[in-house]
Amino acid sequence: MKSQGEIEAGICEGISRFEQEYMGRGPKDVHAYLIGDLLVVRLTGVLTAAEQHLVKSLPAENGRNLLKQVRTQLIETARPVMETMVQEITGVKVSSLHHDISTVTGEEVVLFTLSESPLFRGTKKQ
Repeated sequence: MKSQGEIEAGICEGISRFEQEYMGRGPKDVHAYLIGDLLVVRLTGVLTAAEQHLVKSLPAENGRNLLKQVRTQLIETARPVMETMVQEITGVKVSSLHHDISTVTGEEVVLFTLSESPLFRGTKKQ
């Protein structure tokens, strides 16, 4: 049985690999936080040079909306891959996934709601 830290580290590694393979570049930094049946993943430095240029070259709201739409579509398309990765690491099925990205800071947040709190060393199922 894994510890909470091992689960969070595994998620960080999996999400970094996902970003590299599906988005074309990995994040500068990634942290995962397992809080009961919630798994919060926070990534920084995820915008590609092309995305940064797009946001700067279009009127503010247009660039932001376009980038968010594209990223949301990419996440939704690859959702089964992400959910499978999370389930393999946590041992728990994913109930829902929520995603947002800031075009100002380049920070991305992915929230997974799990069907139940995962078991890990040192805790009992809640």
